[in-house]
Amino acid sequence: VCRHHGKPPAKDQGGEHRREPPAVPRNALHCGQLHQPEHRRCDPFPRDPLPEGQRGKAVQKHPQGKGDRGGNQGEYFGSHLTSASPQPNSQHGIWGKANILNILIILFLSSLFSVIISPLRTRSSSRLFIQCPLLSTQVFYKLDQGGAPLAGTNKETTIQGLDGLSERCAQYKKDGADFGKWRAVLRIDNQCPSNLAIQENANALARYASICQQNGLVPIVEPEVIPDGDHDLEHCQYVTEKVLAAVYKALNDHHVYLEGTLLKPNMVTAGHACTKKYTPEQVAMATVTALHRTVPAAVPGICFLSGGMSEEDATLNLNAINLCPLPKPWKLSFSYGRALQASALAAWSGKAANKKATQEAFMKRALANCQAAKGQYLHTGSSSAASTQSLFTACYTY
Repeated sequence: VCRHHGKPPAKDQGGEHRREPPAVPRNALHCGQLHQPEHRRCDPFPRDPLPEGQRGKAVQKHPQGKGDRGGNQGEYFGSHLTSASPQPNSQHGIWGKANILNILIILFLSSLFSVIISPLRTRSSSRLFIQCPLLSTQVFYKLDQGGAPLAGTNKETTIQGLDGLSERCAQYKKDGADFGKWRAVLRIDNQCPSNLAIQENANALARYASICQQNGLVPIVEPEVIPDGDHDLEHCQYVTEKVLAAVYKALNDHHVYLEGTLLKPNMVTAGHACTKKYTPEQVAMATVTALHRTVPAAVPGICFLSGGMSEEDATLNLNAINLCPLPKPWKLSFSYGRALQASALAAWSGKAANKKATQEAFMKRALANCQAAKGQYLHTGSSSAASTQSLFTACYTY
């Protein structure tokens, strides 16, 4: 008997129970209108949520600083571009970067309203930013409003932004957004993360996801265990499993439709200060094991964050994850910011004359990650200095 509708499943002519086709879109990347929780599918059996042609696709995030939430467009690209251009936050720098990186991005408050809603237009055409090829498919938008101290803990945080979120999501949907993203940060330290921090952030993620779906946005759920510290791979796996288990318990409690979500987790890696080095295969086995133990097969896709790894390490680890022999019912892809742009920014150097070289560097790295998302990346052994440089930033926030 179906626990949602109170009636037995349909039978075919032979009397055998048969599974009805899903009443909702299978592909979270392309569902224009999300069904509400009361329309949740009763079929408990996992299905392939994304067609094979979707493998290798990913989510691109623009690098931004903490000041971006204040609505000041001068802070659009934040501190990550200061080494690439003498005027990284200028209007010229913004549109030059936009023309170079023709890819889906996650928009922040300043970029969504200062760029899309205002009559600001590109230098190269009269079209609004949202009409440019950069955003011709789907718009991603960061919905959380940063961390706040969590009382009674060892400097742990919870995420702000739930107040008025439903009204904002409704407006963002009208303004052209398709996805939302909410990042919860947990760190490994002495008695951290605490159970209070895990439960608080898990419930915030679940409430955000429910509100997104009520307003037609696909929620990207991002519980990140940051790589700060000297913990080993095994301890990171233990903490990651604990966090993900709490997140999916909360998502279920809030009646979130899992087939209409995406997960953006950290890979299971040792702390940045750990002296022991692990191979991509070891990282892959620990990561897939943690996911296999905690993430339901109903989730259509998992897009990993890079967590301060170098470009090459992020690509090699993603490739190893897709080659891991353990069962993987989800599509495993990437949602990199720094690890997709470091080489391109180094080639750009803030000069318009370097546009072609920048595009080539970016496309080379993007292609490498697309191949890694299919388990087809072949490391040649020759890498640029920018691609092998660690991108770790302590207590990274954006």
